[in-house]
Amino acid sequence: MHDVLQLDITGQPQAWISIEQAAGHVATRSVAWSIGDTPLAVLRGGANVRTGRQSTLEVPAILALRGNSRLNLFDVVPGFSKPKVLRRDRLTCAYCGDAHELRSLTVDHILPASRGGALSWMNTVAACRACNARKADRTPEEARMPLLFTPYVPSRFEDFLLKGRRIRADVHEWLAARLPKESRLS
Repeated sequence: MHDVLQLDITGQPQAWISIEQAAGHVATRSVAWSIGDTPLAVLRGGANVRTGRQSTLEVPAILALRGNSRLNLFDVVPGFSKPKVLRRDRLTCAYCGDAHELRSLTVDHILPASRGGALSWMNTVAACRACNARKADRTPEEARMPLLFTPYVPSRFEDFLLKGRRIRADVHEWLAARLPKESRLS
């Protein structure tokens, strides 16, 4: 089952939440607006004693909450993970340019860790095992293996796509429409 994309009132992604959490927001009327014609889920409750009708609650795939944002987005740097680096680089080796399967790739430190290179968005790229072994404990310049593309810190919208969740097509399209022009994910 898919998760619900929670936004703040301005439309900035805040979190992936469960259907149950989203239902709580809908039930307490804390949703300012939602997107999508088709609900992600329709939850059924008990029957009304007087009318006999069963209650239902439609949970949207994307919802924005009322009030102030929980997060100051200027303070948020997308969480780093190796799988997200590989997806950011579109499963393509930054040295030879070949596309590979996920299991065939490694994450390479541009400035080697042994020389103080950080495990960070700006110091890592996807690399096939052959190129990573050839580069070894050297910089790209020392190994005469120039980077074919530069690393970057993903935007908030890119980060929500990179998290690797099963994303419903309409939610994916909504996020993709808000990617920066220079994004490799578009």
